[in-house]
Amino acid sequence: MLSGAVNRLRGQVHIRAESPFPERVLNLCGARDLAFWDLEWESPTAFTCRLSRRDWRVLQQAAEPLDCALTVVRREGAPYFLSRFRHRQALVTGLVACGLCLFLSSFFVWDFQVEGNETVPTEKILRALEDCGVGLGSFGLSLDGEDIRNHVLLEVPELSWIAVNVSGCRASVQVRERVEPPEIVGRQPPANIVARRAGLVLRVQALDGVAAVLPGTAVTEGQLLISGVEDTETFGARVLAGMGAVQARTWYALTARIPLTGAEKRYTGREKTGVSLIFGKQRVKFFSNSSIETAKYDKMINRHSLTLLGIPLPVTVVTETYRFYETAPVERTAAQAEKAAEAVLTEQLHAMVDPHGTVTSTLCASKRRGDDLIVTLSAECVEQIGRSVPIITEEPG
Repeated sequence: MLSGAVNRLRGQVHIRAESPFPERVLNLCGARDLAFWDLEWESPTAFTCRLSRRDWRVLQQAAEPLDCALTVVRREGAPYFLSRFRHRQALVTGLVACGLCLFLSSFFVWDFQVEGNETVPTEKILRALEDCGVGLGSFGLSLDGEDIRNHVLLEVPELSWIAVNVSGCRASVQVRERVEPPEIVGRQPPANIVARRAGLVLRVQALDGVAAVLPGTAVTEGQLLISGVEDTETFGARVLAGMGAVQARTWYALTARIPLTGAEKRYTGREKTGVSLIFGKQRVKFFSNSSIETAKYDKMINRHSLTLLGIPLPVTVVTETYRFYETAPVERTAAQAEKAAEAVLTEQLHAMVDPHGTVTSTLCASKRRGDDLIVTLSAECVEQIGRSVPIITEEPG
């Protein structure tokens, strides 16, 4: 296999020899030390074989005195393939220019890969790099790692370390995020804990202050739960930073009005595709939006970055597909409307309760009113209902 590849690189000739005494041709090849292979006999007086390009020229001159006819079946290999372009100067020039452009573009950065960031967005890091001169098309050999690090760390204080390593057309950006020190809790101002909403108290945990309610007590919104004022019975009252938690059972009733008639999206089957190219930061569109500005459609975008032999190119193909649709009226049953409303109300309920506690049970009910369905979601929850309210104290004059 390796010898076959070598023969094709240096060029080989597939010939046909015909002679009353064909063995003289073979003896001549042996006497002149001419290598041949793939010998096949077509008849007692004719055979085919392959020789290298150099040996074929030697055989042509040496076989002139012999009574034989040498015919070229075909020429194979790289030299014969390249010789086809010797009269096509424009094509050769284009290939050379393309190779030169690929070689020169390998010294510029066309792709970024950011690693190590978890909370800091990648877009923020790339924007900071662009502000200090590191972006698409930057000359890779001129990048100063220390200068980049100093500028980016000042612009993005959430980072503690950054390094940019350029390998060919790709820049690998490695970052390390800053670990924030824990917040130091200072002296809390005087405050009371009052009820954020009404409920039935299950447990009271007063960390700093005096509990004003007992478990099993029903409280209303704004009622005092933990007092920040404590009576010492000897030196009067002292003001504390009321801190603690009050867990209670709470109830919610959320209502939504859902129309039983609505509109449904139906695709017409018509699609339109637009292709554009992005060279670095410049975009070239090969289509116009004039025919779809007033139509209803869904737009899907697909981006494909071009590479050549694993080397990223500064060209991105963007394909935009427009799927046109029309809206048609549709009737919904009461069960469908109730299910849709229950999902919306449940999501709203969890958004209100989850930061403070959990939902223990729910009940959904509905009734029809005209063309609408009134859906009510009743829920029972267990949550922390206390909120801190500062105590305003007056300094003695």
